[in-house]
Formats: sequence, structure tokens, C-alpha cells
Amino acid sequence: MAEYVYRPVIHTALGLFRALRLRLDVRGEEHVPADGGAVVLINHVSYLDFALAGVPFWRSQRRLVRFMAKKQVFDHRVSGPLMRGMHHIPVDRSAGAGSLREAVRALGAGELVGVFPEATISPSYCLAPFKSGAARMAAEADVPVIPLVLWGSQRILTKGRPRNLRAAVGTPVSITVGKPVPASELRDSRAGTELLQLTMAEILDDAQRRYPAPPPGESPWWLPAHLGGSAPEPPTPPTP
Repeated sequence: MAEYVYRPVIHTALGLFRALRLRLDVRGEEHVPADGGAVVLINHVSYLDFALAGVPFWRSQRRLVRFMAKKQVFDHRVSGPLMRGMHHIPVDRSAGAGSLREAVRALGAGELVGVFPEATISPSYCLAPFKSGAARMAAEADVPVIPLVLWGSQRILTKGRPRNLRAAVGTPVSITVGKPVPASELRDSRAGTELLQLTMAEILDDAQRRYPAPPPGESPWWLPAHLGGSAPEPPTPPTP
């Protein structure tokens, strides 16, 4: 497949990261497969997560991730041609089965498919309940799920915060690739989704614990309340 759009976009993103002097701490690259399909499961804390999540796969194996993203992004006059040119997968929430089939086809063809199971950025920066699509896709295509956790990117560009790239210069960003979860553990979509959320929570907890403390005098708006920050508490899950 020709990649006339994706490769220049990658180099542009990496150039932006260098210009911002981001301190990328990438771990777990040994879990990136050299070939074959896999679902890449990613937490969502910032608008840069698409670009950052692809770093370990490109850097270690020169692999590209086809991200699933809402259809409105593909309909936009600027982002739409780019998303289509990079062969990402549109998600129409009113007709989700079609998106699932397209993702399974890509997985079967040996592609990496990126999924944000929370569907949106949580203002608490804690994991929101996962959708079951990742487990279902992996089980149907018989491919593993590779968990990937980002932390610190919310300090650069996130939902509900003013854009200030000057303040983002030198920001530490943690990117952790976890051990793949085999499809055999995901046959039951509900139990599999619970397993994936638990796995991601453990990786996220480790990433948060080793992340540098806020500089003296900086507002801890980007830290969850349970870590001493001022991000909003996550909503209480409904009673079954």
C-alpha cells in the first residue's frame, strides 16, 4: 500500500515534537511485533494522542497504525483528506457494524488498528469505562491486543484547556507499550473488556508513579485528584 500521505505526516509530527523539545520516555518497544495484525488499545488524555501513540511502532519497526476515529473527522474539509490518505478507519456511531467489519478486514490483512476504548477524553484523566469493540475485533480476527498508555500529553493540548504551546516546551511525556493480550483471553467480550481495562489501569498506575513531579508553583490541573491534583473526579458509575 502506497503511503504518500502517512509518512510525511509522521515526519511532520516528529519535527513538532523536536521543536517542542518534548521529553519522550518510550518503554516496552520490545512488545511491538515486526509484522502481523494487532489491535493497539490506547487511553485518551489529549488531542496529540494519535500522533504520540504511533511513535513506538514507527521508531522500532517502521510500522503504521490505522486509527479508528469518529466519522466527523473524515467529513472535515482539512482533516478528512489526510485521514483518508493515511487509510484510517471512520467510525459512524449510527452504523457501528460497518466500522467493525472494516477494522477486522484490516487486522486480517496484517495491519495494526488503533482504538481509543474510552471514545473521548475524560476530564479526570482517569480511565473511563471501556467500549467492548477492541475485544470483539481481536477475537474475530484472532489477533492480540497491544495495550499502550500515554501520560503527560494532557499538559500540551487537551480538552477544555487553552492552547499554549510555549508553556508545553520541554514537557515530559510517557509512552508505555504493554505485553500483548492474546485473542484466546478475549473470546468473551465482556470478560475480555474487563481484562483489558484492568491491564491498562495497571500500566497507567505505573506510568503515573514514575512520572516527574510538577515543578514548584505549577498548578496541578493535569493531575487526577487521587494523585493530589485538581482535575475533576471521575463520575460515579451507575448502580447495576
